[in-house]
Amino acid sequence: MNPTPRRRGALAATGVVLAALLAACAPSPATSTASPATAAVTAPAGVARHLGPAGTPAKAFPKPRRQVAGIVAPTWGEGAHRDRSGEADTLFEAMRLAPGQAVADIGAGSGYHVIRLARRLGPQGTVYAQDIMPDYLDMLSRRLVAAGVPQGTGPGQVALALGEGHDPRLPPGSLDRVLMAHMYHEIEQPFGLLYNLAPALRPGALVAVLEIDRDTARHGTPLDLLTCEFKAVGYRPAGVTRLEDKQRYVALFEAPETPTPPAEIKACRP
Repeated sequence: MNPTPRRRGALAATGVVLAALLAACAPSPATSTASPATAAVTAPAGVARHLGPAGTPAKAFPKPRRQVAGIVAPTWGEGAHRDRSGEADTLFEAMRLAPGQAVADIGAGSGYHVIRLARRLGPQGTVYAQDIMPDYLDMLSRRLVAAGVPQGTGPGQVALALGEGHDPRLPPGSLDRVLMAHMYHEIEQPFGLLYNLAPALRPGALVAVLEIDRDTARHGTPLDLLTCEFKAVGYRPAGVTRLEDKQRYVALFEAPETPTPPAEIKACRP
């Protein structure tokens, strides 16, 4: 598989590019629940905003000692291939998802997993589609309209959540599960992100990271390095599932009772 890395560095995408991306990400007629009138809506139905208070500033944390990969697009890989490989089903089983849970997709991008999460969690579940790129969230909002998925912060809805590179800005005590899919290697301040994420996690919450077991420069994260960075902030490993290609893995981590203070966090050697 040749993944397409994701980029948040530039906001100069034209309307033509966004339209093409949206068309590529739209659900197939066989799975879409949108009516013709709904599918014709082009304006975002939701407004992305910070849903939680600001956390500890990035400068309080050590910088990672690994290379941070660049981000070049709002999606990873080709959707049909991911469907055929059963990525979402394997991932959701590994995450121990249950109907009615509240789940955040951090770095949601084009929303490949967002709509699938909304359907899996059912009418009592809530999905927080979080990203640091307003343009990506606007595009995702249009996709949700086309798919007939309600937007908002209540049960059965998807909330568009604008974050920062070191801080997801999600509501305190709001989450049962967190997903980071094919994006951890792009986080410039992972210790800040994990530390500021902790207040949003409920007791017993799990964080799932879907990655490729290879160098961050090649748009993956070695499992040992990922585990070291999570443990540095106080998260506890809770299991690893390998996907069928054996390169991709899902690593689970339990929420820390008390995160490691920023001054005591030690960066890991790659």
